[in-house]
Amino acid sequence: MKVRLSELAHIAEIIGAVAVVISLVYVGLQVNHSVDASRSVAVNDATVALQDWYHTVGSSQQASELFYRGLMSSEALAAEEEFQFLMMMHGIFLSFQNSYWLTEEGTLDRDLLSGLTAAILGVKDAPGTQRYWRQRKSYLNPTFGEYVDDLMARETNPSMDIYQLPPAQPESN
Repeated sequence: MKVRLSELAHIAEIIGAVAVVISLVYVGLQVNHSVDASRSVAVNDATVALQDWYHTVGSSQQASELFYRGLMSSEALAAEEEFQFLMMMHGIFLSFQNSYWLTEEGTLDRDLLSGLTAAILGVKDAPGTQRYWRQRKSYLNPTFGEYVDDLMARETNPSMDIYQLPPAQPESN
């Protein structure tokens, strides 16, 4: 049986079409893997940024004391210390803002945003947080600012004992 050239051309077209479909399926799988990898990197980066900030503040007695005094003080600290405190707060809020945007675009899971929300709610009533927010809110994205404003307006029970002022000690004579 002789196969005509036109029949071979049709067979080649069918094989080519099947190959294109297989290639597209493969590319689709690769894109999905790439998206998953990108999300993993984003989650890791957001977590590492927060870990670094907490580690830096928590492992230095000077930084911890300065942050705590700044957070609890209803008055601004000495000029240099106030600047350091505001930069510490701005650093963590930039990290919060980054995670907020990654969550909004669907890269980060909403559960991570819930953790950040809890962190903000835990310090929102501290005088230093209020002072920071009044001074630096405009340096952040307006949509994130509205999100934080909503958090700041919430009625909450103090949930983070670590940020509460210790009870006054009676003076001994």
